[in-house]
Amino acid sequence: MAKRQPKLVLAPAQGIPFNLLVLSQSNVRRVKNGVTIDDLAVDIERRGLLQGLSVRPLLDAGGQDTGTFHVPAGGRRFRALEILVKRNRLAPDAVIPCVVKPADGDVSAEEDSYAENAFREPLHPLDEFRGMQQLVDQGGKIEDVAARFHVTPAVVRQRLKLACVSPVLHEIYAADGMTLEQLMAFTVSDDHARQEQVWELIQSHHNQSAHFIRARLNESTVPARDPRALFVGIDTYVAGGGCVVRDLFEEDRGGWLQDAALLDRLVLEKLGAEADRIRAEGWKWVEAAIDLPYGYHHGLRPIEATHTPPTEAKLAEVATLQAEAEALENEWSGADEIPDEIDARVNALDERIAELAGGSWNYDPAEMAMAGVFVTIERNGELSVDPGWVRAEDEPVVESEPHGEGEGAQREDGVDGDHRQPGLAPESGEDEVQTEEEDEGIKPLPDRLISELTAERTLALQDAIAGNPQVAFAAVLHNLVLATFYYGRAESCLMVTLTKVGFGFQPSGMKDSPAAVAIEARHAMWKERLPESDRDLWDALQMLDANEQAELFAHCAAYSVNALYEVAPKYDNGRISAHTVERRLVHSHVLARAVGLDMVASGWKPTADNFFGKVTKARIIAAVTEGKGGETAALIDHLKKPDMAREAERLMDGAGWLPEPLRTPELPAQADLLEAPATSELPAFLAEPDVSGDEEPMAIAAE
Repeated sequence: MAKRQPKLVLAPAQGIPFNLLVLSQSNVRRVKNGVTIDDLAVDIERRGLLQGLSVRPLLDAGGQDTGTFHVPAGGRRFRALEILVKRNRLAPDAVIPCVVKPADGDVSAEEDSYAENAFREPLHPLDEFRGMQQLVDQGGKIEDVAARFHVTPAVVRQRLKLACVSPVLHEIYAADGMTLEQLMAFTVSDDHARQEQVWELIQSHHNQSAHFIRARLNESTVPARDPRALFVGIDTYVAGGGCVVRDLFEEDRGGWLQDAALLDRLVLEKLGAEADRIRAEGWKWVEAAIDLPYGYHHGLRPIEATHTPPTEAKLAEVATLQAEAEALENEWSGADEIPDEIDARVNALDERIAELAGGSWNYDPAEMAMAGVFVTIERNGELSVDPGWVRAEDEPVVESEPHGEGEGAQREDGVDGDHRQPGLAPESGEDEVQTEEEDEGIKPLPDRLISELTAERTLALQDAIAGNPQVAFAAVLHNLVLATFYYGRAESCLMVTLTKVGFGFQPSGMKDSPAAVAIEARHAMWKERLPESDRDLWDALQMLDANEQAELFAHCAAYSVNALYEVAPKYDNGRISAHTVERRLVHSHVLARAVGLDMVASGWKPTADNFFGKVTKARIIAAVTEGKGGETAALIDHLKKPDMAREAERLMDGAGWLPEPLRTPELPAQADLLEAPATSELPAFLAEPDVSGDEEPMAIAAE
């Protein structure tokens, strides 16, 4: 029969006066680590001794009990108690709870010291998060909790944020199913259901990084650096009931605004108030929008503001302000640090001086009554006001001056006073009357005669210009510049017209694209160089050298380039046909090859907003397969459409892939040209689906 092992007998605990304890040389801890002794003393002073000391009787050289005890395990607590005794916070003979081990036991004092530290396990981070949450829930302030545990308040807030993550994800983290970095990423959202949804999403995804988790959680929010948020202000948004989520673990540049609908409403309300204020100044109309489209002022005529120099009183105020600013600068020029109020005062003086010294720019009230203002938001969140634009329908109607009662008068029947309409024979006796009138003195030439003479001159001028390419180029350039910079003022005798292309459909933010920014910058540069009056334009153009004229010509001509695809109606409506669109696009490829157009180099790349989110899942997969290969496309083929579009954008970044409408077809080889049929085929993206049935195909209208 097996012998039963005896039950354990634990060493008794007893209270021992502190002055009977000494630090043992058997303590294996030699290197300072963790909380300092002084901090531990403060903690013991607040909450008492949470763990007793392990002691053994101290024997003399003869093996006799000396009545004192040495401390092989708990040396840091012993030193902390020493500090409290020195500070008179603890009596020298205060009773200390101790576990007394025998002096000659089977286990050595060194082993006890080592075991006490080796088998000690720190709190799991999740327990730490929850523990701090409980302390705050019990009424503790974040600052007080931070002071008690010798951390900063920011650390406590981070722990509290981690404690607020979905309990489902807590359990996964506790079971080592996710990393601490991943758990930290989930704190950017307070929606537990959304957190769990994103976690399920990334389980079958190759990218499970914290950055990817944050991006998925914030995809429906608005960054605090968004122009709309900067324009309204975070404080106004929060006061309106909005919520801002901050990332306590990463740089978030202000966080994310959770209620995009509220933000847009606040933006429109503020823009509307600004529009009402500006309209009250006397403008006919004010158009306010969060994002004005590219070319919003095309076809409109600008009116010029008049500069009014500063008055004597304002100049006197400028002198006074300058004296104050110089005095402050002299006073603080040698200081190591300038107080904030002094710096603010100097800046305010400089702004006021610039405002007064610059005079004012004002518009004629009569012109304001027929003109309007565009109001929008700049990319930095500032209000943008673009005043002084006249629409074509608001242009004043210029009535033609009536002719006198003599030869220039027009009769009610439509016949001029000096001749009938072209093709009609003169009435009997008209020549005799005209001869008698001419004898009375020199009269203006008849309109018909002037038309006949100028017809001959026009024909001769056409022939002369045809023989002088330099003048012909200058005349066309003059006409294009008039249409581009002077808004169609008919000061040219050429019937050449420049039609600026309008974009009926355009993606949001197109006006901030690299091409749009470059065109606007070039336009502003030339506008600065050209004269204010169109009457001085011809002479100004002659002062440009050949290269400058060519550059200006190209800038103006570019506005008429139309490479747009348009849906042609089934039946010709007299405006556009499928044949016209086809020929237009074919010629656009010719120009694109001539200038070496590269849409990738121009800054275009496929995103969820401009492409992937607007096509079918099958086309997304086909695009990723073409751009990155079938293996990459297989990574996203199981995702839902929104997630697939976003992942396709990430995967295709830098691939240099373009959808077919943005590509420039290569010229076919010579052999292909010889074998090609006489008719050209439509590009694939223009090809119509096959039509079943017995109906004959619709004839293409002639161009």
